[in-house]
Amino acid sequence: MKRNKHKLGYHKRKLNEMNQQTPIVADLGFIKTHGLWNEKQIAAAEEVMKQVESLNLRTIRVAVSDPQGKVRGKTLMPKTFRSVMKNGLDFTSAQYNLDSAEGIAYNPFTSDGGVGFTEMAGFPDVILVPDPETFKVLPWCDRTGWILGDMYFNDGRPMPFDARHKLKAAESALKDEGYDFVAGLEVEFYVTRVIDQNLGAEHMGAMGVPPTPPTVEAVWRGFAYQAEEHHDAIAELLDTLADHCTALGLPLRTMEDEMGPGQLEFTFDIQSGLEAADTLTLFRSMVKQVCARMGYHATFMALPGLPNFAASGWHLHQSMTDAEGRNVFVNHEGGLLSDIGRHFVGGLLKHAVDASVFTTPTVNGYKRRKPNSLAPDRSTWGYDNRAAMIRVQGAPGDPATHVENRVGEPAANPYLYIGSQIASGLDGIRNKIEPGELEAEPYAAAHRPLLPKNLPEAVDALEKSAFFRDTFGEGFVNWLVGMKRFELSRFEAAVPNWSETPEAVTAWEHREYFTRY
Repeated sequence: MKRNKHKLGYHKRKLNEMNQQTPIVADLGFIKTHGLWNEKQIAAAEEVMKQVESLNLRTIRVAVSDPQGKVRGKTLMPKTFRSVMKNGLDFTSAQYNLDSAEGIAYNPFTSDGGVGFTEMAGFPDVILVPDPETFKVLPWCDRTGWILGDMYFNDGRPMPFDARHKLKAAESALKDEGYDFVAGLEVEFYVTRVIDQNLGAEHMGAMGVPPTPPTVEAVWRGFAYQAEEHHDAIAELLDTLADHCTALGLPLRTMEDEMGPGQLEFTFDIQSGLEAADTLTLFRSMVKQVCARMGYHATFMALPGLPNFAASGWHLHQSMTDAEGRNVFVNHEGGLLSDIGRHFVGGLLKHAVDASVFTTPTVNGYKRRKPNSLAPDRSTWGYDNRAAMIRVQGAPGDPATHVENRVGEPAANPYLYIGSQIASGLDGIRNKIEPGELEAEPYAAAHRPLLPKNLPEAVDALEKSAFFRDTFGEGFVNWLVGMKRFELSRFEAAVPNWSETPEAVTAWEHREYFTRY
């Protein structure tokens, strides 16, 4: 009997070893059945599993970007991860009912889940499918992998509220016209030193009520733009962040001291739209986790409710290439931009008001939009002019010619921000939309449309936008508008007189955004 049990155990072990050695491509399960990976992803999946084994990874974090652009995920053991690379991961759909403070914006216990889809009734699971090309080994965690994915219904249809799908669709539409999008990131954020984490029971908050933010202090005295001694004050942290960016393959270019106390700007080299969005998603998550481990607090909230802080922005550099990889914004005949580049700008300007929820999705982000600041208040463009919304950089014949949109806030969902830019620019190309004359004094350009001054105005504009309803879908726009209106209802209930002092950062905003973003 003992010998038979021993033989049975031996055969089970050998069978497990054979299963573990079976190539991913041989049996993709749910992923193969629905054709959710292309050939590059299938090949990448094989390499991922080889890394998991060769590096003896202990755990793998499978992540998704939620509607606010924040990372949610599950941590898997290697054996479970191998199965997920064939069948996807059961993952709750609850995030599509929850707003920025985990408030339940839509009642899921209705026949359509509150969002117009019977598949969403009752907080059901959907399927998170990892994208093998996003796999990383996290340098700040011992033997830990990380991979980003996309959400699908159980029948293989893309989840209609998954922003990563929207960006991929926008890039695909642009490619159908013969172009590839090129993005460069320039994102500002704050680092402060934690004095008190405020972890007592009275600070925990509730669903729809964020926890008390940590009590913090500045890491240096502010208002000395690009001062080298400011960098030296937190050199250990900056060196660590730079090393982690390198280890993760994030194309970091520069680290700069901005205007406020502890305000930083990181810039990244050019990537595709999807690569850039994935980069910012991982970068923001990495920065917050690493800072927390080192006794700091990082926030991508535009303007923290702290005295004498300056607003942060996210400037998105944009151009396009043709099938041969040539920059199609370059004008070789003496003009500043080619016809294609000019029409792309025309589309950005035309749809800027309607796109405001995508570029600036929080109540707090609108504190930036005022005259004579470094942020735009109108839909304008100018040559190397930081007052304009669209800043043209380059020169006739310059292969690096591109445009920079200065309207975004660093808390924006990168997939929606970038996706809205591609869609708007493509509309400009298709319809040959002219941007008008360059503005030498953008803040004085009264003939140009004012951008929304607050989130309620932006939500109203998106709700009425025929263009984005056609581009992103009626259901998606209705869902997002409803999500933002729920967030606004909590804000207006807490600060009923907010419109009397619109530039003031309220305690509600600081609690809502300082920790979560």
